[in-house]
Amino acid sequence: MTRNKIYEEILWKSTPGLTPYPEALAFMEARAKEIHQETSAPLVWLVEHPPVFTAGTSAKDADLYNPHGYPTYAAGRGGQWTYHGPGQRLGYVMLDLTHQNGTVPPRDLRAFVAGLEGWMIDSLAQLGVEAFTREGRIGVWTIDPLTGLEAKIGALGIRVSRWVSWHGVSINVSPDLNDFDGIVPCGIREFGVTSLQRFDSSLTMKDLDDALATSWPERFGSIPRAA
Repeated sequence: MTRNKIYEEILWKSTPGLTPYPEALAFMEARAKEIHQETSAPLVWLVEHPPVFTAGTSAKDADLYNPHGYPTYAAGRGGQWTYHGPGQRLGYVMLDLTHQNGTVPPRDLRAFVAGLEGWMIDSLAQLGVEAFTREGRIGVWTIDPLTGLEAKIGALGIRVSRWVSWHGVSINVSPDLNDFDGIVPCGIREFGVTSLQRFDSSLTMKDLDDALATSWPERFGSIPRAA
């Protein structure tokens, strides 16, 4: 594969079942190094994890309650505490940010974050869910159909090593929302969390995966191709 070909397409990998979080961390770190060395192509990796709380670089001990004793890990990404578990889609984005990626100019982290948020918003719109960002709040938000209040449906946290990104985004499809009570999600106490199935109980992980793949090129330019 030539270098030009890599940026016309993006390898797209979906792993069934539950991937242990430490395994995902090790894979992403190794892949990011390989992308930097130009021995592997950029990749979007879709996974689910067993229940786990992960700490970003700004996480505060006081924001972790963890009544069920779920494993906790230092993620090394930006942000605060995040919950991952079954029914939540993780989209790990490993890109070479020294190059233009669609709407994202080279070495522009602010544009990269905006691209990830826009990707989530576009994908949710395909599934009939209107989502948005709020200044001063991390993540992607919507109006919960059960409460009528703003609630988080998608989160993001990134790490960049030698201008290669890893970590990425998460969107709630059908997780146990009670598990989020084990933390103050992203340090924000005033708002709750919601999921796709609160909008339409028939929506599945595959529906979201299809929307994520369809929405990707508009923001990042490359065409998803199965890894």
